[in-house]
Amino acid sequence: MVLSRSVRVVSPIVIASALLATGCGGGDDGKSAQTRAAQQGGPPGGYTAAQLREALPVELVGYRRVGEPEAGEYGALRGIQNFNQLRNEITYDKPRCREMTGAATASDASLRAVPAAVVQFAKGPGQSASATLMSVPDEVAERYVRVRAPEDCKRFRTRVGPRWSDHQVVEAGAGNVGMASRILGVSTTSGDTAVNTWYAVMRGRGYLATVAVYGPKVTRAEAEQLARQTYDHAERILP
Repeated sequence: MVLSRSVRVVSPIVIASALLATGCGGGDDGKSAQTRAAQQGGPPGGYTAAQLREALPVELVGYRRVGEPEAGEYGALRGIQNFNQLRNEITYDKPRCREMTGAATASDASLRAVPAAVVQFAKGPGQSASATLMSVPDEVAERYVRVRAPEDCKRFRTRVGPRWSDHQVVEAGAGNVGMASRILGVSTTSGDTAVNTWYAVMRGRGYLATVAVYGPKVTRAEAEQLARQTYDHAERILP
């Protein structure tokens, strides 16, 4: 598993990494649920999981794809299940900040059954990216684009076992990708380890797209570049 070492070393900071870990876990029941969802239609006028899978980027400049894309009900995707399992092991010094990262969609119960697709990429040691597409009404996508972290949640701490990590959130505001977008960064230190996670959350025509980039040297500019590639590809493919 590409991200297992990061999870062990800095578990509290893998909000994005849990989402990236789509190649881990999951049994036959999960695969059956994903297959059923991929074959079923989404919300009225929306996209199916199979359509979203086809619309995922085939490549991202500078990255190599890891494994095969996954499609199905959002809550049944292995990466989302891994994330929800991981988050139960995390203690927050400010519990109200639990949902303040770019991965808040993973814990939204109302999104569990929506069609979705995700693909994972890697670039050198310790650097990963993921692209996720979800079929949701425009008003839902707009809500996730407009949400902002409260001021008192821009700095918080988390603990897994005896190990504490410090997080600083950077709200970079609206991006210039898609019909509307939000750019968010999370800088984390745990002992002598420091990593960054940048999220780009975008609204498309009947879908929500999220790109997460994780690693010690990732930047906002890189996240926006990958987000633009993801959005442009989806717009070319989706009817």
